Amino acid sequence: MKLNINDKFTKELPADPVLENNRRQVEKACFSYVTPKKTAQPEMLHVSPEMLDNLGLSEKDSKTEDFLKVFTGNMVLPNTTPYAMCYGGYQFGNWAGQLGDGRAINLCEVKHDNKKWALQLKGSGETPYSRTADGLAVLRSSIREYLCSEAMFHLGVPTTRALSLALSGDQVLRDVLYNGNPEYEKGAIVCRTAESFLRFGNYQIFAARQDTKSLKTLVDYTIKHHFKGLGEPSKDTYLAFFKKVTQRTLDMIIHWQRVGFVHGVMNTDNMSILGLTIDYGPYGWLEGFDFGWTPNITDRQHKRYRFGNQPNMGLWNLLQLANAIYPLIEDVPALEAILNSYQTTFDKVSFKMMRSKLGLQTEADSDKLLIQDLEDILHLTETDMTIFFRNLSHFQKEKPEEGLKVIHDAFYKPEDITGTVETRWNTWFETYAKRLNEASVSNSERQSKMNTVNPKYVLRNYMAQLAIDAADDGDYSLIDELFQLLKQPYAEQPEHEKWFAKRPEWARNKVGCSMLSCSS
Repeated sequence: MKLNINDKFTKELPADPVLENNRRQVEKACFSYVTPKKTAQPEMLHVSPEMLDNLGLSEKDSKTEDFLKVFTGNMVLPNTTPYAMCYGGYQFGNWAGQLGDGRAINLCEVKHDNKKWALQLKGSGETPYSRTADGLAVLRSSIREYLCSEAMFHLGVPTTRALSLALSGDQVLRDVLYNGNPEYEKGAIVCRTAESFLRFGNYQIFAARQDTKSLKTLVDYTIKHHFKGLGEPSKDTYLAFFKKVTQRTLDMIIHWQRVGFVHGVMNTDNMSILGLTIDYGPYGWLEGFDFGWTPNITDRQHKRYRFGNQPNMGLWNLLQLANAIYPLIEDVPALEAILNSYQTTFDKVSFKMMRSKLGLQTEADSDKLLIQDLEDILHLTETDMTIFFRNLSHFQKEKPEEGLKVIHDAFYKPEDITGTVETRWNTWFETYAKRLNEASVSNSERQSKMNTVNPKYVLRNYMAQLAIDAADDGDYSLIDELFQLLKQPYAEQPEHEKWFAKRPEWARNKVGCSMLSCSS
C-alpha cells in the first residue's frame, strides 16, 4: 500500500509542545500529537471503492494487513505524525470553551490527481481534547456516518466522505438516550476524508483567548492551501475569505433543504470552513414535511436546529466566525455587508431551488405564492417529503383533477385528505397546472429535470437502523446493499423499489429512527 503523503498541517502550523496524552487546555497551538489506540481484534467491514481510487489505492490494497492496521489505528504510516486538532465552539448558543478532536485522530494528508485529502480516524482513542469521554465510537454511530457521508456525496451535497468502516473488536459503553441506562456495544472505527477538517471553532478558540498571532497564522494557512487566488494576507483578502466561506455555507444549507436533511447539531465546532457537511451525529431525513422537526433528542424542547431554522443557524454561526476573525479586519460595516448579503442571497437561491423542485425553469410573479401555499398545505397532514416531490414529477398539467392520485402514496393517512384539506390540494393543483401550461414545457421534459433535483432514495433513519440491527447480529450485508443503492439516488432502480417507501409505523418512535442523541 503506497500513499502519496503530503502533510502540511503539522509542518506549517504551531504544535502543542506537550507530548503526553492527558486531558488539558492546549494554548497557542493548532494541534496535539496523538497516537491512535491499538484495538483488540480489528475487522474491516466495508471499503469505498471510489475513495480508494481518489487516494490512489486499489481494491487489492484494501485487502492487505497493512490497510487493516493503518485504518483501525493499529499501525502508523511511515513518516507521518498523527494528531488531534484544537478548537472551541458555541454549543446550542453558549460558548463551550475548548472542545477539539475528542474522538478523532488525523493520520496524514494525501495528494493524488491534484486533489488533497486529509485522512482521519473517528473512534480511535482518547486525545487531550476528550474531556470526560473515552475517544471511542460504536458500530451504530459508525454505520450512520459511513453510509450517510457517501450518500450525501452522491446526492450532490457538499460533504466529508468515508473510506472505510471497521470493527475494533472492543466493547464500548454508551448511554444512547442519556437516561442513565448505559450498555456495552460493538466498538468501531470510520476513516473519514475531506480536503480539510477545519471548523469555525478552530478560529474561535484563538479569538476567545485573544491569541491574534495564532489566529492570523491559521487564517493565512487556510487561505494559502484552501482558498487559493485570494491574494497575499491583507484586510481585503481576509474579507474575500470570509465572503467565500459565507457562500459555501449558504450553498451547503440550500442542498440540505433541497433533499430534506436535518443536521441536528449545528454548533460552530460542527461547521466546516470549506462548507462541507461534517460530523454526522443525530442527523435525520424529513419523513413528514415539517419545518419544526429536529432529530436531536437534546434539542427537542427549544428546537434550535430544526429543519426550517437551519438557514438562520447558518447565518448565526457565520456571525460568530466574523467575530472571531474581526481582529484581522477591524471593519464592522464590511463584515456586516457580507452577513447581510447572506440573507438576501439565501432567499433568492432558496426560491430558485424550490422552483426547480417543482419543475419551473423560468420565473413568474406568482411562483412565490405557489410555493408558499404548497408548504402550508404540506403541513396540514403528514406527507412524506421525498415521495411527494419525486411523484409530483408524474403530474400531468392537462389533468389537474388527478393531482391527489399522483401523490397519494406520500400521505401517511390518505383517509385524512377530505373536506378543507382536499379542497386546498385540488385548488393548488389547478394553480400548478395553469403555471405549467404558461411555461410551455412538456410533461416529459419537466419530469426529467425534476428527477435530477428530487431524489428517489435517501438514507432514512429506519433504513440505517435496519443495517445497524443486522450488524449487531453479525450480518453486514445490508450495509453494502444500502451503500450501493445510495450511489444512484436519482435513478429509478426498480430492483430496489422496496426502499422507496414511507417510514414504517414500527419506526415512528423507535430509538435510532426518531429519537437520536449526540452519541448516535
